[in-house]
Amino acid sequence: MSAKPYVCFSHGKESGPWGSKIAAMAEVARDRGLAVDSVDYRGMDDPRARVDKLVAHCAPLDRPLLLVGSSMGGHVAAAASARLPDVRGLFLLAPAFFMPGYEEHTPVPQAGHIAIVHGWRDDIVPPENSVRFAREYRASLHMIDGDHRLTEQIYDINRFFNWFLDDLAGVRDR
Repeated sequence: MSAKPYVCFSHGKESGPWGSKIAAMAEVARDRGLAVDSVDYRGMDDPRARVDKLVAHCAPLDRPLLLVGSSMGGHVAAAASARLPDVRGLFLLAPAFFMPGYEEHTPVPQAGHIAIVHGWRDDIVPPENSVRFAREYRASLHMIDGDHRLTEQIYDINRFFNWFLDDLAGVRDR
């Protein structure tokens, strides 16, 4: 990669832009010399409005993008990847894909590399939804012993995020 990627985080429906998971992953990215930001969607319940906001935020950037999203933020990041140039990767935590009644709204991602972390005990977004998405889009999938929030698994999330960043840099053998 010529220019270092810009890492942009998208939080879930009930959280905020600098929650514990995003803050921890942002530190990992900063330690690697990457620029980071997190879009604030609080008060915005419509996923389409969130996608528009993320696209507007990232479109002016003249550098590769890494989009990271949790739950609804995962849906938003994947949907925005189809509208933004040079999205090198998507790192998604318990992404809200294939939800009942909204299956047709599950986005078709456009990214060079996709990784998903999902908890087996998630009672909000069924783990099977991430298995299905990973199979359809050949994404890396990490299933861990956690619930939807994954707050007890920040160490594991950061480990997977580091591997994801290594893969994008071409450091780790596949």
